[in-house]
Amino acid sequence: MKTVKIEIAKVYVPVKTQKSLSPHRVEALANDILENGQKSPIQVRLGKDRYVLIEGHHRLEAMKALGEELIDVVIVQARRF
Repeated sequence: MKTVKIEIAKVYVPVKTQKSLSPHRVEALANDILENGQKSPIQVRLGKDRYVLIEGHHRLEAMKALGEELIDVVIVQARRF
């Protein structure tokens, strides 16, 4: 899987995912990213005119808290049932 950088503003977080956010975890991740950089990319899928977050909500919010405009992502295929 290839890691690419995209604009954070283009990542949509589904409502269901938004409810599971832990501010303490975001703060801890922001401090770690500040010291060590982003180690793991988040996972997104292509949506209409945006990317939809699949995994990495806390990392995304930590990068936002640090004022970053770009984030490392892996673009995955949407699952079909």
